[in-house]
Amino acid sequence: MSLEGFKPYPSDAAALYRSRRWWLGMTIGDMFDKSCDLYPGKTAVVGDGARYTFAELRKAVDTLAFNLLAAGFQPQDRVLLQLPNCPEFPVAYFAMQKAGLIPVLLTVNHTLREISHLAKLTEPVGWILPTSYRGIADYEPVAQQIREETTSLKKVIFVGREAKASGLNLAELLVASAPDAEVRSTLERVRPDPGAICQLLPSGGTTGLPKCAPRTHDDYICNIEYKSRAWDVNATDTCLVSTTVGHNLALLVGLTALVFHGGTSVIVDSSFPADFCQAIQDEKITCAGFVPTLISRLVTFDRLQEYDLSSLKKVYVGAANSPPELIRKVEENLGCKYYNAFGMVEGPCSQTRSDDPLEIRCQTIGHPVCPYDDFRTLDPEGNPTAVGQEGELAAKGPGIFTGYYRNPQANQAAFTPDGFFRTGDLAVIDANGRIRITGRIKDIIIRGGENIAARDVEDLISAHPAVEYVAVVGMPDPELGEIVCAYLTPASGCTVTRADIIDHMLGMGCSKALLPARIELMGQIPLTAAGKADKKALRADIEAKLKLASPNGDSQAEA
Repeated sequence: MSLEGFKPYPSDAAALYRSRRWWLGMTIGDMFDKSCDLYPGKTAVVGDGARYTFAELRKAVDTLAFNLLAAGFQPQDRVLLQLPNCPEFPVAYFAMQKAGLIPVLLTVNHTLREISHLAKLTEPVGWILPTSYRGIADYEPVAQQIREETTSLKKVIFVGREAKASGLNLAELLVASAPDAEVRSTLERVRPDPGAICQLLPSGGTTGLPKCAPRTHDDYICNIEYKSRAWDVNATDTCLVSTTVGHNLALLVGLTALVFHGGTSVIVDSSFPADFCQAIQDEKITCAGFVPTLISRLVTFDRLQEYDLSSLKKVYVGAANSPPELIRKVEENLGCKYYNAFGMVEGPCSQTRSDDPLEIRCQTIGHPVCPYDDFRTLDPEGNPTAVGQEGELAAKGPGIFTGYYRNPQANQAAFTPDGFFRTGDLAVIDANGRIRITGRIKDIIIRGGENIAARDVEDLISAHPAVEYVAVVGMPDPELGEIVCAYLTPASGCTVTRADIIDHMLGMGCSKALLPARIELMGQIPLTAAGKADKKALRADIEAKLKLASPNGDSQAEA
């Protein structure tokens, strides 16, 4: 039975994808079991002092899956999964897959406002979250508020040593409660169809709060297989998972890819280069997935020579633009291959290959990872552009989703009449099929690999009574790539400072990533002929001011 709000693939396309084996007809649970059968004694996951072989991981996953069903969860129930980089994440993730539940992937950076929105959209029955994490000493009040707002939310499962009266503890659900034969037969009965939704992935969005991209077992495993093959991942690899594991980059490039091939995932909960180096040295890491911000920190680390990093052979870097000088520096200083990559939760993925010349790796994002996905560029009317001509990048195929969950308005704008998903990125595809991103149509700021919708920040700031008009643009930053800069016109007779805006936004519960690093006050913001803020002019203005303020053009943003 298809979940309400999900648009299935056209029957003729699905039949083609299956007959050609572009879809393998497996579930993520099947994929997990296959590697457990092939490599039972091999290390599967390492993290936070824990170490699981595939056999040990399977035991924990099957036990949790069975106990979740015994606790009252039903197949197709949505469950919020919000954990930091810890070994409990893969246990919970694969357990939900085997129980036929649908994870709604959250990161620990999602705010109460965003969680509330996603809970209303997806109507979860459960929520798996930490008892505490870094700046939040106790998640119980947060969970209680969401429970009061979300009538569907019945069960909260906490991860941590401290028991919580208002919810279950994951450790209790990891205690075996039935014979292995009963566990296996129960999980076999609830095995989902490969064409069913396997997870809901929040998309950065450009119209405010996150949308959700439903992914099926078929199409997500298509992404897993072809993306991992494109950067030569195999069973001999040990991968450093350093980006947030609840984010699609770490999930797709690290955890699930290594399970698909029977490799090892080393999960590190840190953004410090010393911790990356220590993990690479201790675990003989062969590959790693990064965003440009993190790989830049690693390659410029002043103690790099103190560690043995010789095992590291390849790095996948995506989620934001990779400057050519960064690519060259990584390959020279770390002696590993740099895969310049592009990916979206909606499915379009492209990256360079091991045999691409340095110039190609510096200037393009290579070929689409799946040769059976159809990529093209479109003119403003939606017509395909000629080879080498700039247009909006669009894609359709076995690895591309079919539409946002419960959001027909967004789907109408995001898809062409013949089913191509419009990425919002401007690109050129050359005669060899390689893609070069040239700009954006979507009004987003990419901060350290995370998409921030300019409109979302504008909506928050404009609610301040002293603000008459606001326009938000991305400001260059040497570490994060871009940060938020807000141009404001104060209301008549009012004054407003950055501190006022920060206090106002924090009071509204917004993420710290959305806070403007710089405020520029203007009596009149320049407008385009259509009467909209001329953001091209504003970006040029802030870039010019940065160059004047610093000989290197470095950002002089306020802390």
